[in-house]
Amino acid sequence: MLTNERVMEILTEAGVLLEGHFLLTSGKHSNRYLQCAKIFRNTKYSEELCADLAERFADDGVEVVIGPAMGAVQMAYEVSRHLHCENFFAERENGEMTLRRGFAVTPGMKCLIVEDVVTTGGSVKEVIKLVQEAGGIVVGVGSIVDRSNGKADFGVPFKPVIQVNVEAWEPENCPLCKAGAGAPVKPGSRKIK
Repeated sequence: MLTNERVMEILTEAGVLLEGHFLLTSGKHSNRYLQCAKIFRNTKYSEELCADLAERFADDGVEVVIGPAMGAVQMAYEVSRHLHCENFFAERENGEMTLRRGFAVTPGMKCLIVEDVVTTGGSVKEVIKLVQEAGGIVVGVGSIVDRSNGKADFGVPFKPVIQVNVEAWEPENCPLCKAGAGAPVKPGSRKIK
């Protein structure tokens, strides 16, 4: 298992941990942002982190690793490579998470759900439901980063490589806004509701 120091070293070197004034998907403001997609720009980062994550589930008989698109497509592949099993990705169709492209979970299939960073776990919960409705068995959820402050509960084992606490404030309570830091930046991939 990687030490927290090594994981933070990788995240810093890969340019994942950003400092500034950010607008989160939740609508809150933060002084830190984790752009985990940057891990997958270079296999030297993704291989080390995903191997560590795979090791945490090595004894669970995983038959397929599934990640929600877009953030966990490459991650599902890399984790499955280390577990020597298949990988799928779930994607939205008409606003619903679904398996397409010939991907199918069969009854009793042991599935590992992965996500690059877990904040609320919304997408992961949708994939868990999809797997369970197909009769699959969710052996666990893995992520590179848990930034839920330990609050994510999926009803199955959740094993992140690292937990990173990121402060977030309602816009009216944001100390950065009050200090005149300017408008927050929205670096993520999802649109704010």
